[in-house]
Amino acid sequence: MLQTGGTYLDATVGDGGHTLGILQNPASGTRVLGIDRDPRSLTRALRRLDRFGDRFIAVRGNYADMVSLASEQGIDSVDGIVMDLGLSSWHLEGPEYGFSFMRDEPLDMRYDPDGPLTASDIVNTYSEAELGRIIFDYGEERRAKALARAIVQNRPIHTTGGLASLVARTLGPGRRRRVHPATRTFQAIRIAVNDELASLERGLAAAVSLLNRTGRLVVISYHSLEDRIVKVFLTREAAQCICPPRTPICICRHQPTVGIVNRRVIKTTVQEVHSNPRSRSARMRVAARL
Repeated sequence: MLQTGGTYLDATVGDGGHTLGILQNPASGTRVLGIDRDPRSLTRALRRLDRFGDRFIAVRGNYADMVSLASEQGIDSVDGIVMDLGLSSWHLEGPEYGFSFMRDEPLDMRYDPDGPLTASDIVNTYSEAELGRIIFDYGEERRAKALARAIVQNRPIHTTGGLASLVARTLGPGRRRRVHPATRTFQAIRIAVNDELASLERGLAAAVSLLNRTGRLVVISYHSLEDRIVKVFLTREAAQCICPPRTPICICRHQPTVGIVNRRVIKTTVQEVHSNPRSRSARMRVAARL
């Protein structure tokens, strides 16, 4: 339930889908602070939500900095936060982003077009060891070393199509492969470009500090690395004790900051996947501020 006159925060506003749902809710007077690193996303959101006037506040920035971004707008606490960590469809479809391996685009992969690091920088300048670590750690790709070696041997690589075809040739045909062979490698490089996992860890801590008592935190993740971070964070924040397991007496004095609303992760239904195939890997976790 939304609170009448409540203030909410959409940490990854995108084109404003979640924010639209909040502002259209019968609870009157709600307002939403929408954050996004991508100015192109904010332009879409502002156009879509124009009819709500000053009930929607758009701010460019990293959600990891949501406390300071909210403070700059005169907001020191909120009644609910949604963090949808997935790519928007236009990120994959827009040639200026360089996220897609389904077409030939410049290797970019930045959410923030002014960001200092591009996918091309990583692919063409990082050492074989660094590339292998990124692909293994962030893509959970078992053949990361072979892929890193192939990338270094075939540099320079300037386009998504060139990288995708190299990955496909290196991995070879897979009889049980349901997704494109470059999926994990592209995920890994995108995470590295945008420092996504560190931002998530900082953003979760910031969200808890910003929430009013009983306020809900909703996090939607799309791969195991994200979901693991969310699960570990919420489990720790909800715990009565965080001492090492073999400590005979609790000495941590930890005070729980949240209560976990859904003990089991919420997954998409068959109907939801049918209407939106890209949601098939979505996992939602919800917590309430204590």
